[in-house]
Amino acid sequence: MVPIVSIVGSSGSGKTTLLVKVISELVARGYRVATLKHDAHRFEIDKEGKDSWRHKQAGSCTVAISSKEKFAVIKDVSSEWPPERIIWSYLSDADIVITEGYKTSWFPKIEVVRKEHNPKPICAKDPSLIGYVSDVSLKTKKPIYKLNDFKGIATLIEKEVLKKHTLAELSIIVDGASVPLNGFSGSIIKEAVSGMVRTLKGCAGAKEIELRIKLK
Repeated sequence: MVPIVSIVGSSGSGKTTLLVKVISELVARGYRVATLKHDAHRFEIDKEGKDSWRHKQAGSCTVAISSKEKFAVIKDVSSEWPPERIIWSYLSDADIVITEGYKTSWFPKIEVVRKEHNPKPICAKDPSLIGYVSDVSLKTKKPIYKLNDFKGIATLIEKEVLKKHTLAELSIIVDGASVPLNGFSGSIIKEAVSGMVRTLKGCAGAKEIELRIKLK
């Protein structure tokens, strides 16, 4: 899984403003950044009257639109996809994924605490918290950054997320959730799949393999 960090905080605390500046700083440092925003409410991204909107209104469960520069997918789901599934499916080619929200996830987190919104941290007891962005005094051993210190925050992400991330040789996603593998079972799966694939025509030099299995 690509390294992930979450920007969290109460509504209106300035997460998006901070996130935009941090993205720009990390991109300037040479990283390919992807983002995922969590919306607790319903949202619409299609425009009424557009061909894709008409496809959706006609009953398509998934509508995809593609061009030379980009593609987009609008998909109905019976339940919310876990962030790992979205990242695995669409964002895994980035150097880092920054999510806005997902405060209950296991991802490393940076919390924005603003005096005028909610001066009390919501993730103070979360072991995955790596720092705060705040304009109030907090009793914590975690580093605290000023609201406009996006360069310092980018450096924190480099140090605590990017440089500490170890890319797994084998990842497995079951029903959208990442499942840890011990060394023995992981080695068996890796050797069996890679050995079989390399016997196929044109696959002898394969360096990366993706396998999806849909069970009845």
